[in-house]
Amino acid sequence: MDGVPIDEIDRIILHLLQEDARRNTNAEISRQVSVSASTVGKRIARLEKEGILKGYRPEIDYERAGFPLQVLFVCTAPIAAREALATETLGVEGVLNVRELMTGEKNVHIQAVGASNEDITRIAHKLDEIGYSVADEILLRNEYSQPSVQFRPTTDGK
Repeated sequence: MDGVPIDEIDRIILHLLQEDARRNTNAEISRQVSVSASTVGKRIARLEKEGILKGYRPEIDYERAGFPLQVLFVCTAPIAAREALATETLGVEGVLNVRELMTGEKNVHIQAVGASNEDITRIAHKLDEIGYSVADEILLRNEYSQPSVQFRPTTDGK
């Protein structure tokens, strides 16, 4: 936000949205931060405009949705092509996300889902075709996440 740090109210809003963006309405958040619902709405709009709050995504149980195979592809991409490849990779059916790493080898991690081994094989072939060197394919069992502790409300009010 143009070098201006976010304040405690912004941090609490971000924390609550990370916990559950669907159930934490402006009114609910306003009760927890002691400001009006319209102030919460304005702050959320500002955080979105500044690119701090980039989106709201559902948490999906892919296995229950018919995609029991979740795979992490550990790949190497030419450093100069990494960003372009990552963008292209998001267009591959079954790819959920792409992470660029600041390392020479194994510098891209790609998470994908499939209903069958054939789906995963198709994705692996596509990754090879577009320019990755696939170093490893790891079957994911579970994934756990939580809101960032940097946005957790402080107990001393600071």
